[in-house]
Amino acid sequence: MLDTSARLLRMLSLLQAHREWTGADLAERLGVTARTVRRDVDRLRELGYPVNASPGTGGGYQLGAGAELPPLLLDDDEAVAVAVGLRTAAGNGVEGIGEASVRALAKLEQVLPSRLRRRVSALNEFTVPMLRGAERSTVDASVLTELASVCRDAERLRFGYRDHEGNVSRRTVEPHRLVCTERRWYLVAWDVDRNAWRTFRADRIEPRPPHGPRFTPRPPPAEDLAAYVSQGVSQRAYAARAVVRLKVSAQEAGRVVGPSDGVLEAVDGQSCLLRTGAANLDVLVIHIMLLGCEFEVVEPPELTDRIRAARDLLGRAVDAGEVKEM
Repeated sequence: MLDTSARLLRMLSLLQAHREWTGADLAERLGVTARTVRRDVDRLRELGYPVNASPGTGGGYQLGAGAELPPLLLDDDEAVAVAVGLRTAAGNGVEGIGEASVRALAKLEQVLPSRLRRRVSALNEFTVPMLRGAERSTVDASVLTELASVCRDAERLRFGYRDHEGNVSRRTVEPHRLVCTERRWYLVAWDVDRNAWRTFRADRIEPRPPHGPRFTPRPPPAEDLAAYVSQGVSQRAYAARAVVRLKVSAQEAGRVVGPSDGVLEAVDGQSCLLRTGAANLDVLVIHIMLLGCEFEVVEPPELTDRIRAARDLLGRAVDAGEVKEM
């Protein structure tokens, strides 16, 4: 059995990780009696943690927002600094820490006093980021934390969704996970009305609370959600698709092929397969050529025809230039 201090930290971690716990669930997780749970909740309250309790068979314990930060954690300036740093990382897709920053920000904002929320919001509102690359989409960090929260709490999400043509539709989904790339954030969710898994760009989502009710999470559409989303945004979304063999290793190809460009599959130490898509085959030819790698077409055979047509067109342009120079 955990000692009292370790048990209190474990209980606090559980309360931060999930919206609400029954006394019985907490007792089982901590390996103690329901009476010990009640006593530990009282200790957390004495330390300044606002643990709310609702009576009855459907009741439970929930970590609420307090009038001040709990002692021995962060002072006001430190809390604001951490929140701003997490917002920056979440909104700009910092490599390797984006998803973790959203989870941490959701926990922090849950207990921030209102006066500190206003300071963080003001700094966020009146700061203009200079982002690298025109293709990067901007997402309000509050939307990301709201999406992370409904994923964590298994609550149905209602939102307006704007497609690439600007048309807005109303969606009701069972959110599963957020997936981030360097340039964009995506929500993987079960679309209730369409009875299928869907991937939504987070910058096109406008949440329309209240959310709920709770749902029992389904098995995910794939074990590797990053690969699942990459395949969707780089292949399934396009009319023309292709598989080409790049004559470089998958590690080397990964330096020029991003998650939204295609899916790489290692063949051996000197080559890999690229599965990708585009609006049409001519755009695919340009896309593949810009990679700067030696390659051969696996499928479809029509892509080879379009490459020959591009070769002939470029050849005629070169020939015409040489004639003028003579």
